[in-house]
Amino acid sequence: MPSVLITGANRGLGLEFTRQYGADGWRVFACCRNPGEANELAEIAANHPNEVCIHEMEVTDPVSVNTVAEALRNEAIDLLISNAGVLGSRNWELGKTDYDSWGETLEVNVLGAARVLESFSDHVARSERRQMVTISSKLGSIALAKATSNLAYRTSKAAVNMAVKCVADALERRGVICVTVIPRWVQTDMGGANADLTPGESVGNMRRLFKTPGLEHTGRFFNHDGTEHPW
Repeated sequence: MPSVLITGANRGLGLEFTRQYGADGWRVFACCRNPGEANELAEIAANHPNEVCIHEMEVTDPVSVNTVAEALRNEAIDLLISNAGVLGSRNWELGKTDYDSWGETLEVNVLGAARVLESFSDHVARSERRQMVTISSKLGSIALAKATSNLAYRTSKAAVNMAVKCVADALERRGVICVTVIPRWVQTDMGGANADLTPGESVGNMRRLFKTPGLEHTGRFFNHDGTEHPW
């Protein structure tokens, strides 16, 4: 059966990815920072004991990421979904920038995401599907930015888009497909109750998208519906 590694699997999109792939019989390596507090994730794993395995991973900690990579050193991972992320401070006013909060956001959303891609590149490269997906945001588009708020989050998503493009170019010769995807505005803790899509709808759309990209699509920036988004 195919396999998927998911970061930030304890809530929101990561939890829904775990639920759907586990129900479809995929081998799911569900990674999160505090498994002991991830009650919904534990319930999914209990319902799918042969499919879902939970791993403790803090993406900002190289030792934590390397520990999981070493534990799975003999695994071929068909699909890696780099989903772990934080919103950071929503409020921003020029002259009153919270640089500590900005740095923490970049640490998780950019360095953490890049660390995961790099640490599991060999696992993905020896699989059949060879796909790496990083969850991004339309707020990371420089072309469409009206950047009067969310400075930390916007810059982190713009930066991770560039990081994925660099990783995509480096791994293209090994046949690995790396893309960034916008899930749209989703009803999660981060998105809020008034968002456009439920997690189930967004993840369902993205899973259909994941079936289509070939190596010719590597390094691109997609919407959840498969259309390309401007950088």
